[in-house]
Amino acid sequence: MRYAVVIEQAEGNYSAYVPDLPGCVATGANLQDVEQAIREAIEFHVDGLLEDGLPVPPALSVVEYVEVAA
Repeated sequence: MRYAVVIEQAEGNYSAYVPDLPGCVATGANLQDVEQAIREAIEFHVDGLLEDGLPVPPALSVVEYVEVAA
């Protein structure tokens, strides 16, 4: 599966979440750390759903950048 991930810069670190996997979040000191952490969080989250016999939500979110005139 390929899930959309939102990464936001916070005060002193970065946070990430997966819109299609509620509760799947991660933080990291920099972009590289948060990207690795969210990959691990997604795997852990999906494994937990499967172990509990729950369905794994499909990846439905779409990410796009929109340019606007400033």
